[in-house]
Amino acid sequence: MTQVAHALSLPPAARVRRPPPVLAVVAVVALLALPLAPDDGGGAHPADALSAAVVLYCVLRLVRDRRRPLSRTAAVVLGLPVLGLAVAAAGAVSPGVGLAGLGRYLQVFVLVPAAVLLLVRDRADVRLLTWSMVGLALWQGAVGVHQYVTGTGASYQGERIRAVGTFGPQDVMGMATVVSLGLVCAVGLALGRTPVRQRLFAAGCALVLLLPLALSFSRGAWIATAVTCGVQLLLAGVRRALAVGAAAVAAAVVLVGGFGVGTAMLQERVGSITRVTDAPDQSVTDRYTMWAAAAGMWRERPLTGVGLKGFPEHRDAHASLALSSGSETDGAGAGYRRQPLLSPHNMYLLVLAEQGLTGLLCLAGSWLALLVLGLRRLRAVRREHGAVPDCAFVACGLLVWQLTDFAYADIGGPSTVLTAVCFGLAAWWALGSRTQEVAGR
Repeated sequence: MTQVAHALSLPPAARVRRPPPVLAVVAVVALLALPLAPDDGGGAHPADALSAAVVLYCVLRLVRDRRRPLSRTAAVVLGLPVLGLAVAAAGAVSPGVGLAGLGRYLQVFVLVPAAVLLLVRDRADVRLLTWSMVGLALWQGAVGVHQYVTGTGASYQGERIRAVGTFGPQDVMGMATVVSLGLVCAVGLALGRTPVRQRLFAAGCALVLLLPLALSFSRGAWIATAVTCGVQLLLAGVRRALAVGAAAVAAAVVLVGGFGVGTAMLQERVGSITRVTDAPDQSVTDRYTMWAAAAGMWRERPLTGVGLKGFPEHRDAHASLALSSGSETDGAGAGYRRQPLLSPHNMYLLVLAEQGLTGLLCLAGSWLALLVLGLRRLRAVRREHGAVPDCAFVACGLLVWQLTDFAYADIGGPSTVLTAVCFGLAAWWALGSRTQEVAGR
């Protein structure tokens, strides 16, 4: 009894420190480093299962601590998409399909972001989670560069040089997404008021990640990353934006100059971004054909859409003959496969087609509220403290990247769980308590 009493009388610093709750979210990020089966058809990833466990863990903590989970504003902003999702789920082709789609959307845009908001306590937690995303990006980028150098990547223009990391050719956007988000995190860390060594290391990580991002041959990721880094730099100040922009251009010239045969392919890929009517490649033709099909579905049911996961069912009735039968994938340890085109590769049009104006206003309204509140808090912190913390650049940057990339991509694949984490970090900055921006210094 005396030993127990002595232990209880010890000061807090002498007791065993419990691991921070954010480690549960870090574990979700770490699981994305695991390789997928070579011919995995896109089933659930272990990170998805762990994200569900993280939500349950968060709920149990709230019950144990008997505290109010979310503020009124946070509950409204994060809960707004539920209305449109419920209506769209009721209009799905079958109850099973509707429930599956409802669960996926709730995971990505409601439950996991809310769990991240509640499990992240201060800036130290944000940095830990941010560096874990940078580490994941460096790992996936290293695998991708190795694939390009050794000719073991996914097939691109007849050569197995496309960097896809551990995600395989069935999810060619997976590595590009991870590397882009890691680069955005690194830029945010480099712009913050941290020790010089940390900022220099973060800037070095950002420069290193430019190479695998280029070798992903992902036009949408390139555009979203360029836009986001430009926004981050402008938020940090015009002078810093000009200086860092010049350094980035110089680094890109050096990297591209060392590609050799890859230079022509990269130039062709960049040029295809604006080649819409003048001899576009088949992937561009397919993309715009599916965009037109999604718009046609919306015009047919403007308020409620065709129901969750209803795009594949109604695609052929609204698509023109220019649409190909599917995309071809090969390489990176997997055999040849022809994948059907089951989404318009535009999140806004996908929501508009399947959920109508009701769903789009609810989802986009939630995203816009996060962006406005996040930028308003950043401006208030700059006015009050004279400096902006790195977590603000990271959170706002991740949200800007997602909203930009949604113009060229939608949810799907293992990397989608990282989208949920990004929305959670954005929610932490935009909806958390006003003491968080200075906590953890």
